[in-house]
Amino acid sequence: MQKWEYATVPLMIHATKQILDNWGEDGWELVQVVAGPDGNGLVAYFKRPKGA
Repeated sequence: MQKWEYATVPLMIHATKQILDNWGEDGWELVQVVAGPDGNGLVAYFKRPKGA
């Protein structure tokens, strides 16, 4: 059975593409972007196979 690890990352609006590209280069797949808990920022949820 495939096992996954997950990460949550705050996104800065002025550097969103760079942040997403950096995580993608490390093998992370973007799952979802949602409003942050304070409603002002964004949070990205990533996953990748465990052991990658």
